[in-house]
Amino acid sequence: MNENLESVLHYLEENKLKLVTAESCTAGMIASTLAEIPGCGSWLECAFVTYSPEAKMRCLGVNAETIEKYNLTSEEVAREMAEGALRASRANVALSDTGLAGPSNGDSDIPVGTVCFAWSFEHDATVSTFSETKKFDGERNQIRQAAAEYAIDRVWYYHNQVIKPQSRNSTP
Repeated sequence: MNENLESVLHYLEENKLKLVTAESCTAGMIASTLAEIPGCGSWLECAFVTYSPEAKMRCLGVNAETIEKYNLTSEEVAREMAEGALRASRANVALSDTGLAGPSNGDSDIPVGTVCFAWSFEHDATVSTFSETKKFDGERNQIRQAAAEYAIDRVWYYHNQVIKPQSRNSTP
């Protein structure tokens, strides 16, 4: 097992986190990677693979207007996917991704390898969502694998932003 993956899994267990995934370009690879670990049922709640725009809207509640305004490969869509997955599950952490793994970008001017992520956390009856966009190099499945690993590796970072907000410098 990858050392980073192992540390994230211990983090999930120690913090009593239940995870749901909402995947597009990784097509279930995040959940599959997590499910390779014996005992994953204690922290892996469920997984959504919503490849088409219609599935994103129907299963996760992504707004058609968001897709129209920002594109499928956007942090706005990733955020709505993560928040929708939280609402549709009993998890308190959601990871989502949407992007272009290739081999081509179709009629989009977004480069192949661009993946938008979101991480949503339910903590103290509040949902906090973080998002970012990253570009990966390689062939289609290399991009998908790198994106899955990246999404998992960032869970602890964003969860710490929720449970230990950095003190704001209030210098006038």
